[in-house]
Amino acid sequence: MLDSSLMQLMWLASPALPIGGFSYSECLETAVDTARAATEKEASAWLVDHLHLSLARSDLPTVAQGITAWRTHDMPRIAQLNAWVLQTRESSELRAQSVQMGKSLLDWLKNHTTATPSQIAALAGAAQGAQTAQSRQDATVTLEPTYPLAYALAASATGAPLRECLLAYAFGWAENMVQAAIKSVPLGQSAGQRILSALTAEIPAAVDHALAVTDDTRQAFTPMLAILSSQHEVQYSRLFRS
Repeated sequence: MLDSSLMQLMWLASPALPIGGFSYSECLETAVDTARAATEKEASAWLVDHLHLSLARSDLPTVAQGITAWRTHDMPRIAQLNAWVLQTRESSELRAQSVQMGKSLLDWLKNHTTATPSQIAALAGAAQGAQTAQSRQDATVTLEPTYPLAYALAASATGAPLRECLLAYAFGWAENMVQAAIKSVPLGQSAGQRILSALTAEIPAAVDHALAVTDDTRQAFTPMLAILSSQHEVQYSRLFRS
């Protein structure tokens, strides 16, 4: 892999990327509040399960398929994948997270060099096209660009191999989740590093699983996350937006 490609992936994986990832816990905050992940060991196990049961089965395969679609200029495929992401977000908070981070990454790309203005506009256009098709059945549905497809656009232009693109995506997610655990459990920095080490050891297998997923095997079935996300909406005290 070229040095320039590696550095672009490091940039995309950075928690400092201004797309708002730090403001979401993806239900970890509610898991802590309900004593499901109230210690370092429990939080670590929770996030490893989240990686394998959720990320590796849904977002990572979507990113992989999205990168391929961007590189082959397959806009109907982009629209299909974007619609799938929105349709499988099981709460308003999880949907809002995906849309907000997707829009923020598109805004970032407008001032960057890894995507052209026409590509950025195309993602919004793909979402609008999907909205038009969906609106025949439900005029209230609004489909918008999502984070997995926006990330796929950014990563596709780096020229990096597909597996490395997914490793960067997963590591960026892991760093944000560890910071959420540090703040919500709460934990010290050393505990956070131990959790990140555990996640890092699991990421390659999760990525390999994601690369083998097809449309027929891609899934978003995490009922407890959906329940906890709904509970988070009315949680008495919150640090995070999800």
